[in-house]
Amino acid sequence: MGATPFKLAIVAGEVSGDNLGADLISAVKRRLEKPVELVGVGGPAMIEQGLKSIFDFQELSIIGYSAVLSSLPRLAVRIRSTIAAIVAARPDVLVIIDSPAFTHRVAAAVRKRLPDLPIVNYVCPTVWAWKPERAQAMTAYVDHVLAVYPFEKDFLADLGGPPLTYVGHRLANDPSLLAIASEQAGRRHLVESGTVSGGEEKEKVCLILPGSRKGEVRALLPDLERCAEILASRTNNVRFVIPTLPRIADEIERQTKTWSTSPEVVLHSEAKNMALARADAAIAASGTVLLELALAGIPCVSIYRLDGVARLLINRVTAWTAALPNFIADYPVVNEYINESLRPGLIARRIERLIDNTAERNQMLRDFDLVRERMRTDRPSADLAAEVVCELVNGNIQGSA
Repeated sequence: MGATPFKLAIVAGEVSGDNLGADLISAVKRRLEKPVELVGVGGPAMIEQGLKSIFDFQELSIIGYSAVLSSLPRLAVRIRSTIAAIVAARPDVLVIIDSPAFTHRVAAAVRKRLPDLPIVNYVCPTVWAWKPERAQAMTAYVDHVLAVYPFEKDFLADLGGPPLTYVGHRLANDPSLLAIASEQAGRRHLVESGTVSGGEEKEKVCLILPGSRKGEVRALLPDLERCAEILASRTNNVRFVIPTLPRIADEIERQTKTWSTSPEVVLHSEAKNMALARADAAIAASGTVLLELALAGIPCVSIYRLDGVARLLINRVTAWTAALPNFIADYPVVNEYINESLRPGLIARRIERLIDNTAERNQMLRDFDLVRERMRTDRPSADLAAEVVCELVNGNIQGSA
């Protein structure tokens, strides 16, 4: 007779959460000497690990408060179906990943139906930036938090949140990103050693990263077009590359086909990695991509436009920055251009100073070295996360009282 399967309920609502979930599932399978049964919501990466998603998780890829409000009825239906499936499965543990508007509602309801079920929140909600009262409220339905940023432990403890373990970010140990960082470091060494001059390379590459959702892409591409035009007029032989995802590629190609700068849109992993390895600078929508650029060693700026409802709520934001490299370093590293300060000429001039071998570029690269050091963990983040999940189930790690 076979071993009793370990039943893992896991719910994610973003591409980044899907990747984290897939890594966690794989690590749990490696750690346990018995079958692992899955129930929950996820995308292609988690499905590849054996999850049969309760529904297509792309329905949760909503941007902006206005979009969330208009989608509430559909969201409520999906929450109910997810709760029902998890309760019926009677899992050993529930792991919720990011997307708190969805995952935390699921967790709170499951806690009422299955009060003894351990619940883990993978990716701490941004209580350090928005609605800090959420930290204490989480203790009612979250037993342990897995943090991906080193500064979050003190924040959550000070705010009375659940116990937390820093497991690190998957990007910090991502093999492809480590290879890109190594290639960027090699190029940097050639310049610093005087083997080549900062301006010796015939072509400069500027990445344009307008976000992963159609709403933010539509909001930012007009500004990015003007940024590219101004930068091209001020910098000799600059090439623009837009790495993106298949689900928004059509939107980007449609909007950029008339650009005078003729940006190259790249989709496949190999082409995207090559673009990152050759990039001299980047203009990026605020988000996790800024951390990716910092870890890769690519100087960048951050841009964003808030929607109408978010503008009304901006005064409730308690964070001094929205850029993750700034939070991790604990001082300004990446310049941010939001709403009225998002001026293409200003951004183009900043990129002009970052794309060549300047004091500003070299200082940012040194700052990125600090970010990389602070993000380091002794083991891959998924292995650390799997250890906490399994030990919590076994009663060997503290949960919420």
